[in-house]
Amino acid sequence: MSTHTSLPALRDLRDLALHGGRLPLDFVNSVGAWFPQRARDYLTSYDDLLAWSVHAGALDAGALKPLRQTAARDPEAAQLVYTKALALRETLHALFAAVAHGEAPPAGDIARLNAALESAQSYRQITATDEAIRWAWAGPPDALDRMLWPIAYEAAELLTATELERVRECPAPDCGWLFLDLSKNRSRRWCSMETCGNQAKVRRHYQRHKGEV
Repeated sequence: MSTHTSLPALRDLRDLALHGGRLPLDFVNSVGAWFPQRARDYLTSYDDLLAWSVHAGALDAGALKPLRQTAARDPEAAQLVYTKALALRETLHALFAAVAHGEAPPAGDIARLNAALESAQSYRQITATDEAIRWAWAGPPDALDRMLWPIAYEAAELLTATELERVRECPAPDCGWLFLDLSKNRSRRWCSMETCGNQAKVRRHYQRHKGEV
């Protein structure tokens, strides 16, 4: 299987770059590459999903202990949530990749996202603090799928926002990561200049000088 050569092997999921600009896009980017085929999946277990969720901001670090305890007591339920998470990631990739290509989002994937939203919406509520009134996620602290609620919700928010037109797909031949282009002139091309952008420069340099040797 090919790998996304622009990304180093990870010692820790906290080393995984978050170039998407929005939580659901970073979730899509939790694989090493989307083409020519999915390569080096960074989420290989429910525990990986937990670690990534804290790293990306889908969960607070304080949520880890009760979720790990629940997963240890009921590994089958944790595995089902892990499988559910991968299915949601596939759905979000299909939706946002279509947008990046100027195509209509697949109706089936819209329906699958709506199903994920239906289970998440009941846990969305406002909470008041001394500083402000804000949205928060309620629900039992041991709900194994609680990291999927903000991912699905923020995906729906992005799909209905004016900035949706800024969703891009990295054109590197071994990448396909998605990101939000927030540059002033909408000129961002790569998921990262330090990885895919620099590799493209190297390839162009090689092609220019190939015939000179």
